[in-house]
Amino acid sequence: MEIHPIAHFHSPLTSKFGIPRQSGLANDLAGTIVFEPDYRQPEAIRGLDGFDFLWLIWQFSANGTPNKSGLTVRPPRLGGNRRMGVFATRSPFRPNGLGLSCVRIHHIDTDTKLGPVIHVQGADLMDGTPIFDVKPYVAYADAHPDARSGFVDQQQWQLLEVDIPPTLAQHFTPEELAALRQLLALDPRPSYHDDAERTYGMPFGGRDVRFRVDGHRLTVVEIVH
Repeated sequence: MEIHPIAHFHSPLTSKFGIPRQSGLANDLAGTIVFEPDYRQPEAIRGLDGFDFLWLIWQFSANGTPNKSGLTVRPPRLGGNRRMGVFATRSPFRPNGLGLSCVRIHHIDTDTKLGPVIHVQGADLMDGTPIFDVKPYVAYADAHPDARSGFVDQQQWQLLEVDIPPTLAQHFTPEELAALRQLLALDPRPSYHDDAERTYGMPFGGRDVRFRVDGHRLTVVEIVH
């Protein structure tokens, strides 16, 4: 079976560094779904405005060749030092390089030069990600609030405190700043990094956000355009 993108995702995040590890963790992060020319007819999304969430099936396009042989991975949730079966995790390094994300529909523009454009929030996709399918989230079938979540239930994320000095915060709109704070609080660093003197850079909305982390406090030290 051959599959081809029906759309591409657009986001202020232009590299893998800083992408949320799951959808829904940074609910203020905005993005858009722009369809390929063959699918830019309004009838393709007729009825979608009655749903609040979407499932996206997409490609880990920045990972290179999919991992066909590795059957175990090191989940960040476990500190990156314990191995689990690839099919027991949501690791991006998978045999077929496919991702699955649930995102909130913010609104839909039906009359643009690019056809219908879906505006969403909370996606864990980087800019330019190919999307293979879009399906509505249906609560009665898709929600299982009492389900067990394996090792995820025992390992909770600890959010960082984020300090963005006012002189640097003014580089962003209020909407951008809210999303940026959520992303930084999730700690974009690799799980094995713990160097208070190291400065990290995260591309966001055409700017390079540079920060340091000391303990549980992240401080933005520079914004580079």
